[in-house]
Amino acid sequence: MSDRTSDSLAVLAARLAPKEGYNFLPLKGLRVLRSESVLHNVPVLYQPGVVFVCQGSKRGVLDGNIYVYDEEHYLAVSVPVPFRMQSDASPEHPLLAIYLDFDMRLIAELVATIEGYATTDTQSEPASLISTQTGPEISAVLHRLLRALQSPVETAILGDGLMRELYFRILTGPQGAKMIAALEQRGTAGRILRSLGYLRENFTKPLSIPELAQHAGMSVPSYHAHFRRLLGSSPIQYIKSMRLHEARILLAHHGQTVTEVAASVGYVSASQFSREFKRHFGRTASEETVWMRHHLGELPRDHQEQQHLKAVFTRFPPSRE
Repeated sequence: MSDRTSDSLAVLAARLAPKEGYNFLPLKGLRVLRSESVLHNVPVLYQPGVVFVCQGSKRGVLDGNIYVYDEEHYLAVSVPVPFRMQSDASPEHPLLAIYLDFDMRLIAELVATIEGYATTDTQSEPASLISTQTGPEISAVLHRLLRALQSPVETAILGDGLMRELYFRILTGPQGAKMIAALEQRGTAGRILRSLGYLRENFTKPLSIPELAQHAGMSVPSYHAHFRRLLGSSPIQYIKSMRLHEARILLAHHGQTVTEVAASVGYVSASQFSREFKRHFGRTASEETVWMRHHLGELPRDHQEQQHLKAVFTRFPPSRE
């Protein structure tokens, strides 16, 4: 048996992910994905958080930009953003990735402390999606965290402290200032992000761009331009993606009919919903449900996750602009 202290991140992650799909861990917001298939052009909608790949590689495509997250780079998401993903894996060499969904209260606490020591750049432009190199400090805390997770007693005693350190390393890393700027909703981009809170609360209702622009205190052309710059899509495309991803979760979790789900996410016509769903995901609603259960296993979203989505836009302190 190998020495626990010398095991690689991939070995440690593999022990925590015995089954394909998501394997949930006993620390808040943490899970390991084991994937054994090559995936191409898969629509995803990540919530604010970070993805660390311990083995294999993933690539995200947003508005023509490619974001690599692999064994040397991690992906940070500061605001829910739909994009396209592809990954490389096989049964012999599965992809192993750690997903951390942000605890917004902890983020706010740490940012307040960090800024109290004036260690962040308050002039940075917000970014919704960031790919950056995994440095030695983050690698070290990830290694210690995954080692601790092998033991229930170590998890109970050391887990919260290691998670806190991991958050700190992310927020003070090379792209931390851009993430903090987005999470604090600073400047013009902050107006866009605050309007997303309104959008999240009302996306199942008829929404117009003038309504969203007014909520952000911006003209329609300015709102549209800044929205696309920050989120990589038009407001209408974003609303449609949010509705379809919400429908995807409802279909997989609750077993509702297509007509029921279509109505619950704001579609008047079930046939229009079915057409747009297949166009977006490349599969019918029933085919997509089977695909998700096969590739993702137990899905990471329930009532508490719904509350988390609201917290993304409401818990973090407003910017001091």
